[in-house]
Amino acid sequence: MDSVSYADGVEPRHAYIALNLIEHLGPVRLRQLLSHFGTAEAVLRASARELERVPGIGAEVAAGIAGWEKAVDLEGELKRIKEYGCQVWCQEDAEYPPLLREIYDPPIVLYVRGELREADRNSLALVGSRQTTAYGMEVARRFAYQLAYTGVTVVSGGARGIDTTAHLGALAAGGRTVAVLGTGINLVFPSENRDLFERIAGQGAVITQFPFNRPADKQSFPIRNRIVAGMTMGTVVVEANLTSGAMITANFAVDYGRQVFAVPGRIDSPRSRGCHELIRKGAKLCEGLEDILPEFEYLFPPANRTEATGPGRSPGLALSESEQTVLGVMEAGEWEVNVLVQLTSMPASAVSVALFSLEMKRLVRQLPGRRFVRASG
Repeated sequence: MDSVSYADGVEPRHAYIALNLIEHLGPVRLRQLLSHFGTAEAVLRASARELERVPGIGAEVAAGIAGWEKAVDLEGELKRIKEYGCQVWCQEDAEYPPLLREIYDPPIVLYVRGELREADRNSLALVGSRQTTAYGMEVARRFAYQLAYTGVTVVSGGARGIDTTAHLGALAAGGRTVAVLGTGINLVFPSENRDLFERIAGQGAVITQFPFNRPADKQSFPIRNRIVAGMTMGTVVVEANLTSGAMITANFAVDYGRQVFAVPGRIDSPRSRGCHELIRKGAKLCEGLEDILPEFEYLFPPANRTEATGPGRSPGLALSESEQTVLGVMEAGEWEVNVLVQLTSMPASAVSVALFSLEMKRLVRQLPGRRFVRASG
């Protein structure tokens, strides 16, 4: 990349990237600065004296911004972005997650590897402990698979344990998943998830607010957790002890006015104590998707609509190929699963999952004896 000259100023996106590189300047302080100066470029042009006049901006931060060309390596960061092939979005970009933009401290920029889509607005966080049990892993895998199959994007933190299992479950369903990192986007933590992150980038996105080469530490994980909670409609905690980072994510979700779900576990397991504490504090006890999806009924209209349901509302979920096949053979009357398997030539497991998804979308109803009928209206 050619040498960059800033004599005539910095283009808007590069200005945000530069501001994100300045130490001790977070999103709350940046909001104050933008309110005062109007644009990111104007913030970078301001003198230390002008910056200090802004409430909440002390001498140290003002000096860091005023001397930003010496303090940060913007040219090097732009080169790394280009060579790595990722995208960087700021809050003005349409691709920036709209729910994340609503929180009081949205990231200054997001580094994105992969792709975020309009449908990813229909997302739920699925999180839990790194040190988990076989029970927790199975629940996380099943929930993630079912959520992804119904068209909900599964968001998690890419960590060992429940997070990794959640991503794998969504991928196995052929659905979308987003991993939010507590490091720079070029770093893999934990190291064994390198292949997983590659798969996620191809079937969703890997994102972070941290610049290149930023290692993980105790501060970066809570910062990451607020993004997980902030970009999603709700947070499902599968298994967590009282000090788990998943509890931090749940607390952020509460702060942001999002729904929190907690999966109960064994009363003698420390991995269940976090979930049980959340339930005591008002989280919805969650035993299956039937406890989650009814909270977001606008995702499942009575007909298969894909248009937005109003300003600020998420789009309805479209039908998968399997759902269309099953629904297509269900004429008037009651249908047993084994009959639908014969008519569709699909595996019984695929028919069952499709029926579950269609039921959540209010397109079929289940009758006693595992018989199904098309819903009316």
